[in-house]
Amino acid sequence: MDRVIKQLSFFKKYLVWNIPIFMLLGLVFGHFYDAAFLKVTVLPLTILMIYPMMVTLDIKSIFSEFNYKLQAVTQAINFLVIPFVGFAIGRLFFQDNPLTAFGLLLISLLPTSGMTISWTGFAKGNVSAAIKMTIIGLVIGSLITPIYGQALMGEVIDIPLVKTFQQIGAAIFIPMILGYLTRTLLIKRYGTDHFRTEIKPAFPMLSTLAVLGIIFVAMALKSKAIISNPEIILRMIMPLLLFYGLNYTLASLGAKFLFPRADGIALVYGSVMRNLSVALAISVIAFGKDGLDIALIVAVAYVVQVQSAAWYIRLADRIFGPTRQVSA
Repeated sequence: MDRVIKQLSFFKKYLVWNIPIFMLLGLVFGHFYDAAFLKVTVLPLTILMIYPMMVTLDIKSIFSEFNYKLQAVTQAINFLVIPFVGFAIGRLFFQDNPLTAFGLLLISLLPTSGMTISWTGFAKGNVSAAIKMTIIGLVIGSLITPIYGQALMGEVIDIPLVKTFQQIGAAIFIPMILGYLTRTLLIKRYGTDHFRTEIKPAFPMLSTLAVLGIIFVAMALKSKAIISNPEIILRMIMPLLLFYGLNYTLASLGAKFLFPRADGIALVYGSVMRNLSVALAISVIAFGKDGLDIALIVAVAYVVQVQSAAWYIRLADRIFGPTRQVSA
């Protein structure tokens, strides 16, 4: 088991580089082969991304040491501010391409993922608070995404509400339930200590592989259009940089002036990180052929999101001050 975990850890350790590599591999594959058959893998890969995260999470921890102010500010940013930022940027840059604009809106409506917890830990933030943000954000986002989408862009594109609700349920709630049951059974079978030390470390690696698989599929499905017109991707970079830049700025200001360092870092990663895997699943499965145009900006967002998260760790000490060392 240790050897397998060590081998798989390569993909997570070098995620910053593996994402563009898998994007390139997807483009090459889609150029030489008909990648349409890969479409059926999107939902299973999305479930595989969410399921391991839920196995490793102790859902009961949501109800312990609950910081209402921190969670309220985070979710207010996530659902009362960021969706309208994404909507405004989409209208500004993609007036002639409403599907791409909807893709940016979809990104803005689905906050938090396993990356929220991981990057909070890397930056020495409040991981316990990040776990709560992840679960709360997933649940709220899954419920309001179709409603926001219909209200803001329902007149411009045809939004299949029933299919959207179905895909969100399949991509989020089913793996949540399966993950909780798996965790309970494993702890009952092997004990808490063995689960934490021997079994739990393997599951995040599966999530990373699923993320890379989804990126590969998304790029393969859209490969021919991208290769024939590569500026499609270039036109998406600036709006995404603006979207994430505004998100980081707003979250950092709120975190700096309202919370101590550890909570502030959790707030930043709890409001900037987007659940791009679920966004991809919704776009490709619920929207049919149109979903490929939506999915492309989501796939490109992976590069911006991971790179920016890594860079923000380097800025955290400048913004919040260094981590205090506790003397013995």
